[in-house]
Amino acid sequence: MRTDLTNLSYHLITLGCPKNEADSSGMVALLHDAHLKAQTQAEEADVIIVNTCGFLQDAIQESLAVLQDQAAHKRQDQTLIAAGCLAQRQGGLILQTVPEVDGLLGTRRWMDIVPLVRTLRGGTEGRRQESYALLGDPESPDTPVAREVTAGSAYLKISDGCNAPCAFCTIPSFKGKLRSRTVDAVLQEAQQLVQGGARELVVVAQDTTDYGRDRNEPDSLAHLLSTLCRRCGSDLQWLRLMYAYPGHVTAALIETMAREDQIVPYLDIPLQHGDPSTLRRMRRPSRLDMVFDHIERLRAAMPDIALRTTFIVGYPGETEDEFENLLQFVTDIQFDKVGAFQFSPEPETPSYTLPDQVDDEVREERWHRLMACQQPISLARNQAQIGRQMEVLIEGTGVDENSGTVLVGRSYRDAPEVDGLVLIPDAPDVDPGSMLPVHITGAMPYDLVGEVLTPLTFSSGP
Repeated sequence: MRTDLTNLSYHLITLGCPKNEADSSGMVALLHDAHLKAQTQAEEADVIIVNTCGFLQDAIQESLAVLQDQAAHKRQDQTLIAAGCLAQRQGGLILQTVPEVDGLLGTRRWMDIVPLVRTLRGGTEGRRQESYALLGDPESPDTPVAREVTAGSAYLKISDGCNAPCAFCTIPSFKGKLRSRTVDAVLQEAQQLVQGGARELVVVAQDTTDYGRDRNEPDSLAHLLSTLCRRCGSDLQWLRLMYAYPGHVTAALIETMAREDQIVPYLDIPLQHGDPSTLRRMRRPSRLDMVFDHIERLRAAMPDIALRTTFIVGYPGETEDEFENLLQFVTDIQFDKVGAFQFSPEPETPSYTLPDQVDDEVREERWHRLMACQQPISLARNQAQIGRQMEVLIEGTGVDENSGTVLVGRSYRDAPEVDGLVLIPDAPDVDPGSMLPVHITGAMPYDLVGEVLTPLTFSSGP
């Protein structure tokens, strides 16, 4: 069997959420360690890897479409691997729909990408002729991987799986129960990322606030965050927390976020709805007074905190009154950022068989009404930033129809990929990953506009 992968190349396509982005960056690091060369075009690669998403039906169809497209152009000497959530959730569907797929790699086996490539490329004429799957749990799930950093930011995944009973979610069915990474593994990976140029670490998991509960260590997230700040030192400027579960935002977590300068005043709490009856059908926390209390304590401890949430509209049984309660909830809390999704009926979930399914047209109309309700709120929250000085993490350049080339970056108020940007016209040419002091001069519903302060005092990073 061929074990030397030198001279082989790969092309990696990532679909889905930041958790997939973290896994993909881990695969890239392992492939580079095995001396495989990255190719920007799939047709030039020996191995094509699609890190799929299988969360919703739309995501399943997108993943299958990407795999079919790659298969249609695949040469006989190329290897096609389907990795990630859909491979884990419905590997049989992938092989039935796209028989050209050579290998499957499950959600908890991304760290075995190199052994899988060796197996698939080690048969007659350099590759096996039958498909091969690596699913289930790995032997060493906590092995840190020295991942690459792009534009000064990196995702740090602290656990996998989920214990929440949400009636609409498929994740526990294919990712399994919560399994927290060890503190040592998280710290080692974080330090490697910072040494590799990460100014920002974005802490992700299915539920970050559940960290440690599988080891009978509830509320251990606060300790982990404090330790990360201490161990990573001043080279880590931003530590951002995503995916906090309602009811799990403890006093200790709030106190830690307010105390540690490196932890940005930003929190994503996916609430899913604002009506108690709908939330009970979702099997989500339904005490809205608890949510209001959490928001009040967060804003009291961190007056400049940016709060993000997500909602599902058109859930089975959602009446017009329940939807109006959601709009009122959004108006009352005044979230800085809101993401909204139309309910997607998933066959393997309790919500799939609930009565009173909402028509597609109603779901669409309610989605537009929710976004129309939030837009002036987001604009007002952004307009309140005008006149402030903010550190901005530069991600690259863009083109504005009025200003020409502009620097594009993010403030502490914006998580990568899901939130807005800070646009900086007439700025100096700096590398991605630089942090600039910026005076905010304008605001739009989703983005801010600013100018670099002079004299220019910033560090371009390691």
